[in-house]
Amino acid sequence: MPKSLMPVFTFAKIAIRRAFRDKTAIFFIILFPLIFLIIFGGLFSKDNDVSFRVALINQSNSKFAKQFIDDAQKESSLNIDSQSDTLDKAKEKMKRSQLDAAIVLPPDFGTVKRDNKYPTGEAQVIYNQNSSEAGQTLSSVLKEEFNGINSQLVTTQTPFTVKSEQTNEKSLNRFDYTFAGLVGFSIIGLGIFGPVNVFPELKKQGVLRRLKTTPLRVWQFFIANVLSQVSVGLLSIAIMLLVAIGFFHLKLAGNIVELAIFITLGITMILGIGLAIGGWASNERQAAPLANLVVFPMMFLSGTFFPRFLMPEWLQTVSDFLPLTPVIEGIRLIATEGQHLIDLGPQIAMILAWTLVIYLIAFKVFRWE
Repeated sequence: MPKSLMPVFTFAKIAIRRAFRDKTAIFFIILFPLIFLIIFGGLFSKDNDVSFRVALINQSNSKFAKQFIDDAQKESSLNIDSQSDTLDKAKEKMKRSQLDAAIVLPPDFGTVKRDNKYPTGEAQVIYNQNSSEAGQTLSSVLKEEFNGINSQLVTTQTPFTVKSEQTNEKSLNRFDYTFAGLVGFSIIGLGIFGPVNVFPELKKQGVLRRLKTTPLRVWQFFIANVLSQVSVGLLSIAIMLLVAIGFFHLKLAGNIVELAIFITLGITMILGIGLAIGGWASNERQAAPLANLVVFPMMFLSGTFFPRFLMPEWLQTVSDFLPLTPVIEGIRLIATEGQHLIDLGPQIAMILAWTLVIYLIAFKVFRWE
């Protein structure tokens, strides 16, 4: 091994040990991203399941009404509140947004009238202004259910029909799409807030000043930090990936090795921002505001927590040039769409360009004290 690289690996080992001995660092590097993963996983992993919180009030004694009630209780899209057995109770809960709507079966629902040989009736869907969208959707669902029942009871001719066709292509659910953003959020915490919190403290303690008197060079110190942060970061993201697959059924479509390589590039680039800010700042008061000024635009404009296609076009154009944007896009393309590194030319080129610019700035502004 070249002598110039021996200090690199030595300081990398020291940094890794320091990270795992620091409980605060473990929380923000591993546990904090996992908390966000669990929150968004709980919100988005079952977003394809439509469910309505409803009161089902039966005022009819007909056999058909009782059968309708039994079928409705087995329906997964209806979360029936058994305590709301009157319309007044249901309206009270709707005022507090505890219910989406109330389905009322009037006294004549399901009865057979004299002129008919089959049961008839009209179910009422009652909702308020705050839940109008859910109420209208529920009304459409019930109409479709009754159309199926009507077709069994009465033969009708339908001059105009609709034919639906399902494609063989699999689409991403909201959690699959959001996972790449959560990995990007983890990379921000690791690459920026790590050095920003550690370097000013090391300067305060005089550690970096003493290192300046040794043969250690700035580039060796930087590479040691890159190796340590990449090692810790890959471990943290691997834990996130296992949790996402095991508990929230993430569909990992890409190659895990290519994903690790791409994440390594992303961590290296984002870490340069942390090295520049932490290396320049003399204390926490200087580092924290500057770090927040850099982090928050990337966090909200690079697709970390919500898709960029929801933004206005001009804002999407601006966010294209943020350092974190190609990282999140590349992770998403590999992890959820199965693309390879060779397909990510624009993203990798953007990351390499930003890496060059960021590290030139970091070398220029770095101060040992």
